[in-house]
Amino acid sequence: MASTWAISEGLSVKDRRILAAFSTTAAALSLAGSAFIVLCYILFKELRKFSFKLVFFLALSDMFCSFFSIVGDPSNGLFCYAQDYSAHFFCIASFLWTTTIAFTLHRTVVKHKTDVEDFGSIFHLYVWGTSFAMTVLLSIGSNYGQSGAWCWTGAGKKEKVVHLITFYTPLWGAILYNGLTYYQVNRMLSNATRMAVGISDSSYRLDSGAGRKAVNKWGYYPLILIGSWTFATINRILDFVYPEHKIFWLSLADVWFAGLMGLFNSIAYGLNSSVRRAITERLDLYLPEKVKSLFPQSLKGQQQEQELVSLMVEGQ
Repeated sequence: MASTWAISEGLSVKDRRILAAFSTTAAALSLAGSAFIVLCYILFKELRKFSFKLVFFLALSDMFCSFFSIVGDPSNGLFCYAQDYSAHFFCIASFLWTTTIAFTLHRTVVKHKTDVEDFGSIFHLYVWGTSFAMTVLLSIGSNYGQSGAWCWTGAGKKEKVVHLITFYTPLWGAILYNGLTYYQVNRMLSNATRMAVGISDSSYRLDSGAGRKAVNKWGYYPLILIGSWTFATINRILDFVYPEHKIFWLSLADVWFAGLMGLFNSIAYGLNSSVRRAITERLDLYLPEKVKSLFPQSLKGQQQEQELVSLMVEGQ
């Protein structure tokens, strides 16, 4: 992203090249991972349910965020604008799509509502509208420029404050919301599991156990944003307070982990049981028997994990 230039300011030419290489590599990995999820959604009709549609838009945002983090010609003002503002827009959209997934899970599991699909239009207005508003505020409050291999929106105090407000406020707002939401969902499932212990109905115990297992995994999802952007947040704060003091290893961790956000999201959100089952079915359908015999038998079975929207605790 554009802030990469601000990160590299004050570093040697060699260090800048290393940062650029790490940033591009991480973004390329995220681009590949998110593009794979987008491709699965397009190819496999059975994945086109509301729950995975949210994952699709998350992957789509990650894909464009990574793409625009890679491209950009500083010698061409138009491409510089496209690189910086587009990456800013789609990265914020990625943060916000994770909150829609958390909201959907919370409304389904905690509030026992089945009307989540009615929020589809509201989700789009919320995500794209907020991302657009933050990008417009960035463009108004920044002096645009270019340097070396990167484009940037200015390195002055005012520009840094604008960047903190328009980028890191939505980011940490999403982290706090997701953390609180998943905590409430986990607490609900914990109560359901304790209730299931005293119930003789084995199917109830099975449903509660499967739901608990799945939500335990989802409880780690807020850590994706935290792990991806903690170094960047610390680096940005230090750059604001001590602009002349650059820490190379922190800058390296900044661009590397932030660039891998799309890859982390594609693995955690995208490679769920439904996607793995769809891929397994296609392999089983088209691959020769000799090739299929090389795969573990467990890959051929139907995986029974419940999907996002179907995760409900009955009998409460």
